[in-house]
Amino acid sequence: MLRTRLNEALKEAMRAREQRAIGTVRLILAALKDRDIAARSRGVADGIPDDEIHQMLQSMIKQRRESIAMYEQGGRLELAEQEAEEITIIERFLPKQMGDAEVEAAVRDTIRDLEAANLKDMGRVMTALRERFAGRMDFGKASLAVKAQLG
Repeated sequence: MLRTRLNEALKEAMRAREQRAIGTVRLILAALKDRDIAARSRGVADGIPDDEIHQMLQSMIKQRRESIAMYEQGGRLELAEQEAEEITIIERFLPKQMGDAEVEAAVRDTIRDLEAANLKDMGRVMTALRERFAGRMDFGKASLAVKAQLG
């Protein structure tokens, strides 16, 4: 379903002549194709599932946020603005993101469900969060919340 949305978005962007959207969706599709090819060696012939696509999109957003910070430090505000536009386009394909309070509650519930007691359990908690909330949670924020609650 997400693949169809991406292809439709590319067609719409081409019709509207939105160069930033065209370029960004093409980048997403190229990254998706790379992941699909890599998944074939694991025996996944139909391509990666939507939850892995969501993780890929999240990592693309994270990369752009890091780039924005570096561009702003270097005084390249026009490049930072381009990256911000790309983030907006990528976010169209993700489910609604959880707010800070929702992340805190999800972390608390997951810790309780797994009976996690200290920072040694952080990996198990983060794995469970990724499985349960793929594409809907900022895992950078979640990691900080897990550390705070387990530490």
